[in-house]
Amino acid sequence: MKVRLKKLLLYGFIGSAMLIVSCGPKVSLRSGASGKTGWNYNDPKMGGFEVAEYVEQEAGPGLVLIEGGTFTMGSVEQDVMYDWNSMRKRVTVSSFYMDETEISNVDYREYLHWKYQVFYDEYPELYYQALPDTLCWRRRLAYNEPYVQFYFRHPAYNDYPVVGVNWNQAQDYCLWRTDRVNEKALIDYGILEYDAEQKGSNNFNTEAYIAGKYIGTVKKNISSPNSADGERPAKMEDGIMLPSYRLPTEAEWEYAALALIGNSQTSPERIVNQRLYPWNGHYLRNDEKANRGLFRANMQRGRGDLMGVAGYLNDNAAPTAPVDSYWPNDYGLYCMAGNVNEWVLDVYRVSSNLDVEDFNPFRGNVFRVLDRDANNDYILNDTTGRLMEREMTIEESINRVNYKKADNINYRDGDMASNIDHGDWLSAEIEGGGSERMYHNKHSEDNAMTSLVNDRVHVYKGGGWRDRAYWMVPGTRRFLQNDKSSDDLGFRCAMIRVGSPGGFSKK
Repeated sequence: MKVRLKKLLLYGFIGSAMLIVSCGPKVSLRSGASGKTGWNYNDPKMGGFEVAEYVEQEAGPGLVLIEGGTFTMGSVEQDVMYDWNSMRKRVTVSSFYMDETEISNVDYREYLHWKYQVFYDEYPELYYQALPDTLCWRRRLAYNEPYVQFYFRHPAYNDYPVVGVNWNQAQDYCLWRTDRVNEKALIDYGILEYDAEQKGSNNFNTEAYIAGKYIGTVKKNISSPNSADGERPAKMEDGIMLPSYRLPTEAEWEYAALALIGNSQTSPERIVNQRLYPWNGHYLRNDEKANRGLFRANMQRGRGDLMGVAGYLNDNAAPTAPVDSYWPNDYGLYCMAGNVNEWVLDVYRVSSNLDVEDFNPFRGNVFRVLDRDANNDYILNDTTGRLMEREMTIEESINRVNYKKADNINYRDGDMASNIDHGDWLSAEIEGGGSERMYHNKHSEDNAMTSLVNDRVHVYKGGGWRDRAYWMVPGTRRFLQNDKSSDDLGFRCAMIRVGSPGGFSKK
C-alpha cells in the first residue's frame, strides 16, 4: 500500500511538472523586479514602472492560428495565361491568425447595423458608402434580378459569403471589427460598460481610446500606482486588447490555403508532398470512402455546368455555398478554393523572384503616422471619431536606412527611363511621380497609352463559383481596382500573432 502511494505521489509530481511545462511560463519571467536594475515593478516607491502579467495571445472571435514557416510561393500550375506573373520563390511567413470562413452576409449586415445606429443621423453617407453593390449580380444576357433583391438581405442567405464588396470596403470592415472586439474585451474585463449613446464622432475605436480621446462609460479602470486617483484606462501594454484585424497579405493567404502543415508531420523540417490545391492530389473530387466522388469545392465544372444534374447536385451550390461548406484544409480553413475569390492586402505587380523580401513579403506599404497639432496633441476626425493620419514626410525618413520615403508601392518597379511617357523621367522620379507613370500616360489627352495596372489595383485569389479549376490553385492571382467589386469576390480577415509563433507549449 505504501509502495502504491509512493508511486501515485511520484506520478502526480511528474504529471504536475509536465502540466507546468506544457502550459509554459508567463511572458514575464520576473519576480517583481527588474533583472537589470533591481528596481521593483508596479511599486510606487520605486518609480512605479508597470509590468502586466501575460501568458499568450488569445485567438480573436472567428480566427484560427496559422503557424508560420517557410514555403515556396508562386504558381505550381501550368501558366495557361502566359502572364508570368507568379514566379516561384522561397519566403518565410510569420505566424498569424486567419478567419475560419469567408465573411458572410449576416456578418456584414451586423457591420451595417452598427454604422446605421452610430452615423446615419449625422453622416448618412458613411452608411451608404459601406453598402455592398447588389447590382453586381446583373449580366447582360442573364436573369439574376432575384439575387439582386434577395441574396444580401434574405435570411436564407445569412451564412453565404458576402459579395459586391470592394477592397476599400473590406478594409473598413476590418477596422470596425477590431474596435468592436476590443470594446467587448474591455467590457468583459469590467473596465467599460456598454455605451448605447455612441453617435457620430463619439464612438469607441481602439486608437482614440488609447490616446484618451474617447472615454466611454467607465465601470472600473485599472489600478495604477502612477495615477492620482489610483486608476487609469487600459493601455496596449496591459495585453487586454488584440492587434488589428486586416486583410491577409498575398503570401499569408497563399501559405494558409496550401496548409502544408498537413504534409510535414512525418519528419522534422520536411514537406513530404507538395500540393497543387489546398488538398493533396491533382484531382477535384473527394477520394475518402464516405464521400468518394463528391467535389471538394464550388466551381464551374465546364461550360454551362455550375452545379450538376437535378436529383444529384454534386457541389450543392448555385451560385455560392454557405461559408462552412465542403471540407476544411489542414489548418481548419473552409473554402480556400472555390465559392468566392478573396481580396488580399497587396497592390498588384507582376511577381518575380527578385522583388520580394524573404520575410513576410508584401507590396503596398505607404508608411503613415498619427497626425498632431501645434500642441503635439492627436487630432480627432470630427466625422468618424478616428485619429487623423498622414504620410511620413521626406524629412522624417531621409536619415533612415530601411526606407527613404513613405510611399513604397513602386519600390524596384521597373525602369523609369523606358516608361510610356518618353518624357522627363528623371524629374518625375525626383518629384515623386514614381512608377505610376510606367503604366499611365498622364499627359495624353485621349488616354491612348494606359494600362490596367496602377497603384490602386489589388490582388485577389482563390477562384470562385464562376471559375474553372485553374483559378483554385493558391499560386494563381488576378487583380481588380480597389473601388470595383464582383458577384464572385468576397474576403476574410487576418491578424498578426504576437509573441511565440506556436505557443509556449512548443519548443
